[in-house]
This record gives sequence, C-alpha cells and structure tokens, in this order.
Amino acid sequence: MELEVKGNLNSRIVRIYIDKPSGISHEDCQVISDQVGTVLDIEDLIPGSYTLEVSSPGLTRRLTKESDFHRFRGRLVKIQTKLPINGMKTLRGILLGLEGGTVTVELKKAEFVEVPLESIAKANLDIDF
Repeated sequence: MELEVKGNLNSRIVRIYIDKPSGISHEDCQVISDQVGTVLDIEDLIPGSYTLEVSSPGLTRRLTKESDFHRFRGRLVKIQTKLPINGMKTLRGILLGLEGGTVTVELKKAEFVEVPLESIAKANLDIDF
C-alpha cells in the first residue's frame, strides 16, 4: 500500500494505491475505499475537505521496494539514475533482477547494465507499444 496526500486545507486528495499478487479489481478498491473512508470520517484524521481515491498502481507502476525488483523480473522497465551509468541516465530494458544491492537490466542488443540500487532515482514498469 502506498499513500499520497496532495492539495491544501480546502481541497485535498488522499490517494491510496493498493496491490496484491493476483491483481486489483474494482471491488477491491471499493471495499478499501468504504473501510478507510469510514475511519477517516469517524476519527476526523484529515482536517478540512478531501477526496479519497483508491486504485491499483497501474501498468506503469513504480518499483520502490527490493521485493518489486524480484517480483517483476522479466518485465520491461524504465529506470532513471541519479548519475549517468555507461553514459546514460535513462535505461529501458528487461529487468533481470536484483542481487547484492545491484539491479541488472538487459538493454537492446543483449547489452547488460548493472545499476546500484542507491543510484536509482526512479524506476517504473514500462509498456512496449
């Protein structure tokens, strides 16, 4: 689960991303929305008005935890690094996994790039059209 709060006191968006290995359905989002919405209203945890949104992370979900780099092995990813690696700050290729704090990505033409986890600024699943 990931939580995001945006806006000001008069107009906030409380966004909750939920996930599970088998995927997220509309019903899953509705159940969580009803449960969390009730608690937020009863406990008055968010001052002022807000809109509650519950959804799945989507097709281009962000990879944030080490377990994400294991779970999505074999999938197309886009990784942005803090500093250039092999002259590139943006890498797009197949995620081969994470081992010893290093993410390995196979770029086009079977070029393999190793990226230290701490060097990653942002990593997402990507879609190939």
